[in-house]
Amino acid sequence: MARRDLLLGALAAALLAAGGASTARSAEVTLTLHHFLGPKAPAQVAFFEPWAKKLEEASKGRIKVEIFPSMAMGGKPPELYTQARDGVADIVWTVLGYTPGAFPRSEVFELPGVHRGSARATTLAIQELMDRIGADYADTHPLLIHAHAGQVLFTVKKPVRTLADVQGMKIRVPSRSGAMLIEAWGAQPVTMPVPELPTALSKGTVDAAMIPFEVATPLKVPELVKYATVGQGGQRFGTSVFIFTMNKKRYESLPADLKAVLDAHSGKNIAGWIGQVWDDIEPPGQAALEKAGGQMITLEAAAQAEFDARAAQVVERWIAEAKAKGLDGEGLVAAARAAVARHGGGA
Repeated sequence: MARRDLLLGALAAALLAAGGASTARSAEVTLTLHHFLGPKAPAQVAFFEPWAKKLEEASKGRIKVEIFPSMAMGGKPPELYTQARDGVADIVWTVLGYTPGAFPRSEVFELPGVHRGSARATTLAIQELMDRIGADYADTHPLLIHAHAGQVLFTVKKPVRTLADVQGMKIRVPSRSGAMLIEAWGAQPVTMPVPELPTALSKGTVDAAMIPFEVATPLKVPELVKYATVGQGGQRFGTSVFIFTMNKKRYESLPADLKAVLDAHSGKNIAGWIGQVWDDIEPPGQAALEKAGGQMITLEAAAQAEFDARAAQVVERWIAEAKAKGLDGEGLVAAARAAVARHGGGA
């Protein structure tokens, strides 16, 4: 009996080992995904993890995605795009603004007055215009270029109800176009990766920040500020464009059927889903501000007109700079506005 039990135990162990080996072999491709936010950030919980699961299921376990949040693979946020280009990571998620000027065509969607407050509308519009902006990403394989719901102006001590209220403020901005807008307001733009923002707010390095509620909540910004200002109808002060992209050689090395799986979970095939995810994140963030005792401010009509006039100056400046680079800035702005409107982003 003891010998029989021993044999059965050995058989069970062998089967378990074989099963484990089979599981390990089933993941033919393991892709690394590197980003700058924490493991509990909405971007990871509502985007990367579900996306990775969809890939695994669609490939019947042949593709596995290992996610490395908080720059766990090393480097700094501004280095993420080059990490994808150079193969340090297979996939990265980053922001245009971390490498100012490197994506001159795509900046059009960050401009105030182009983005109208809907992440879904702007993200779908970006897919529609990829033939016009895709050259920005020629050295990687873009999986999705998308926007968030747009910039809210969070202020530590002073409420902003008019253009005069922002004069001289030091305001953290996410992008080159954001810095242009702050300058047009008569304030001082301060650029920094968003993980550094809580310290900057608490130490008074900046007086305010331009971020969406989606980012504000995991960084506990509602606990560090007293006010949040938006435009009429919830209009935002521009947006940020995000890059979800893959090392080109790594993509090209995949078997054709696994490329097809990746393609089915990229670009226009996931744009509506991800855009809606970003829109849906905003209301809970606003609730977090109110719970922390913060106050939401919506600009009055006269104040909105003042801000809109300065935004128009920024667009004209951007068009002139694009022209100097040999780009049809005016055509890009017109096309982007029309595409956003077609996808429900307002007039």
